[in-house]
Amino acid sequence: MHKLAKFIYFRILKWKLIGSFPEVEKCVVIVVPHTSWVDFFLGLLVRRVLNEEINFIAKKSLFKPPFGWYVKWVGGAPIDRSKSNNTVGAIAAIFKEREKFRLALSPEGTRKKVTEWKTGFYYIAKEAAVPIVMIAFDYENKQIKVSELQFLSVNIKEDFKTYETFFKGIKGKVPEYSF
Repeated sequence: MHKLAKFIYFRILKWKLIGSFPEVEKCVVIVVPHTSWVDFFLGLLVRRVLNEEINFIAKKSLFKPPFGWYVKWVGGAPIDRSKSNNTVGAIAAIFKEREKFRLALSPEGTRKKVTEWKTGFYYIAKEAAVPIVMIAFDYENKQIKVSELQFLSVNIKEDFKTYETFFKGIKGKVPEYSF
């Protein structure tokens, strides 16, 4: 699958890869911008190109038949996202339960245009005591950009400045929705 993914990504789609995925067993991976449903499938392809196991969370109802096996097979982890549930704590618990867990998510929280990111990813990383890896989906330049590990400081505002600087000018599949 790795060779086929590389062939599709580099030869057919003619995309580039900037950086390499850090050697880490656990981390939160923030992927920006998330502007289209296509991002999920590009993410699955890039995961194979990188030859890395990267997970995502999904509401637990998606893990029921007939497609539950597929969601789990592509790296999904079920989560109860009801209002009464502590989602950050539940996800941090998954990190503690597993030897390897790299959680990919979008800080925008939607595919639409946002002016401010949600902070859940940050608090998940903090509670799970794991670093953050940033991945930019740059459709304009047909490249995926991967950061080095980012360790949380004691200043959330400074950390967010670092994240926003990394993603500055990156255009998603739907450019007008890009952060």
